[in-house]
Amino acid sequence: MTRKWSNTVIGVLLLAVMLFPLYWMLNVSLQPSGSAVGTPWIPLQLSFDGYATAVREQGGHLLTSLVVGAGSVVFSLLVATPAAYALAHFRVRGAGIVLFGILISQMIPGIVVANALYSAYNDLGLLNSIPGLILADSTHGIPFAILIMRAFLGAIPSEVTEAARVDGAGQIRTFVAIVLPMSRNALITAALFTFLFTWSDFLFALTLTTTEDVRPVTLGIYQYIGAYVSDWSSVMATAVLASLPAVVLLVVAQRYVAAGVSSGAVK
Repeated sequence: MTRKWSNTVIGVLLLAVMLFPLYWMLNVSLQPSGSAVGTPWIPLQLSFDGYATAVREQGGHLLTSLVVGAGSVVFSLLVATPAAYALAHFRVRGAGIVLFGILISQMIPGIVVANALYSAYNDLGLLNSIPGLILADSTHGIPFAILIMRAFLGAIPSEVTEAARVDGAGQIRTFVAIVLPMSRNALITAALFTFLFTWSDFLFALTLTTTEDVRPVTLGIYQYIGAYVSDWSSVMATAVLASLPAVVLLVVAQRYVAAGVSSGAVK
């Protein structure tokens, strides 16, 4: 009994240490404008001026990040899902080499990809554009989505697709009407992680945007700190607003993610 209580106390202390930066961010965001050094431990005098400034100054950047994130999810799933289905159920020559190449692509430093894309984007006119950012961020989402989807689709019994074909369904109809509904958990998992990759991206945003016309919120916060270093409530309010989409998605999709990650491991 004593050991259980001691483990609980240790767990609570560790959780408090890990969550303290989030609490301090929320605390500072609710304080009147000023330095974060003199912020009290408990927000007694609440002020939402920081959030008003954050929405006014960073609302467009938040919207840009949402559009880029949604676009990356759609594009990544459109490419990764049929590719994963083909690798899982068709006898594709060189499939092992393709999977090895996908794994290797995950190990390439982002700065290398960003520099290569900058040269290509400069020639194609894709700098400072939402489609350019969607394509760049999808270089992270597509390989990961293929690996997640292939692991799940490989666990779907071949008898299911064969029964659909016996009933007269072609490959495309079988894929759309049978496989995709059965892959809901894996699709949600791949979509969530792709969105998180895109939402937290800083390197591509810094490299592929040179004007304020298209600027994700990560880059907006980076430049916001320099402009409002004396007004930390607005900076922290922007950080809180930038954290909300990821938090909401993780809470809503938690059970689907757990099922999607584990289902491909059991056959």
